[in-house]
Amino acid sequence: MPTDTHSHKHELLRDLLKQVSRLFYTTLAVVPADVRDQVSLGYLFARAADTIADTELIDRPRRLDYLNQLKGQFVSDQIVWGQVQDIQGVVGPLQQDSAERVLLNRLGDCFRLFQNCSPDDRRRIQRLMTTLIQGMEMDLTVFPGATAAELGALKTPDDLDRYTYYVAGCVGEFWTDLMCAHRPALAAWNVRQMSEVGVRFGKGLQLTNIVKDVAHDLQRGRCYVPEPMLAEAGLAPRDLLDPRNLSRFRTVLSRLVRMAVEHLDQGWLYTMAIPRNEVRLRLSCMWPILSAGESLKLVMMSPDLLNPAVKVKIPRLTVYQIMALTTGTFACGYVGTAYWGRLRKQIV
Repeated sequence: MPTDTHSHKHELLRDLLKQVSRLFYTTLAVVPADVRDQVSLGYLFARAADTIADTELIDRPRRLDYLNQLKGQFVSDQIVWGQVQDIQGVVGPLQQDSAERVLLNRLGDCFRLFQNCSPDDRRRIQRLMTTLIQGMEMDLTVFPGATAAELGALKTPDDLDRYTYYVAGCVGEFWTDLMCAHRPALAAWNVRQMSEVGVRFGKGLQLTNIVKDVAHDLQRGRCYVPEPMLAEAGLAPRDLLDPRNLSRFRTVLSRLVRMAVEHLDQGWLYTMAIPRNEVRLRLSCMWPILSAGESLKLVMMSPDLLNPAVKVKIPRLTVYQIMALTTGTFACGYVGTAYWGRLRKQIV
């Protein structure tokens, strides 16, 4: 690709990311430059799909249809521009969030930039998006409604494992495949084996989101805690709507948190397998793991986890401290591992 074309493409992505998510735009700066555009496109497409799935002014069958149309753009190398424009024309104007409205308006630009990617990078994004959208389709088909009165739950632990793969584990595969293809320092990695570890990494992050957001998801009609796990503690999904049942839920919560930590342990091994001179890559893996650990610590300490009026969220200062410590020590494995080890002891 000519340099001026690449520069124009990069500027378009930077501009769009700034408008859609300043937080993602800021954290993306740590990602190595030669993979930044591919990661950006993956994020923007995922955000667009998530916007379609969450637009409740459109009924579920139509949302599923639009998700299927979007997924179809990643099944072959041909973009059906009429379908893309239909999604933009129907879903875009309904967005109250200006960032999501901008993203839908610029969805065509995203696909044009996608077409300029190398064939191998297009394949990676295609695989990522077809899998991620399966998770969004699962949300719309497994859970019958969108309020606490219509509460539904996952039926088995396998459903939970599959869901966490669809919405986050597959990102670990995408990331591993992309980095191994573009970063010479990872040439010695076994892509298949490390992708499996990357899947565990992603699942750990998603399980963290599930436990910290449990009360808010219940209000949306979604209980991601499988019914059999609740039944072992003498609970049904609806019991979690009463914050007073937190003490009874603790045994189930501890089990879920241990699962998350075990996945994140694999994520830490993944991070430490990155050569020390790949400081940016190490940081981009350290930050989400350590932030997830801090979140899990708050989850285990929270007396209001089942209260939807209370948001379990680590302070921004803690995030900055994680970034400062790891950046200031150039992603030093000894320092990071000591931090993660201390966190683990406070969690499980």
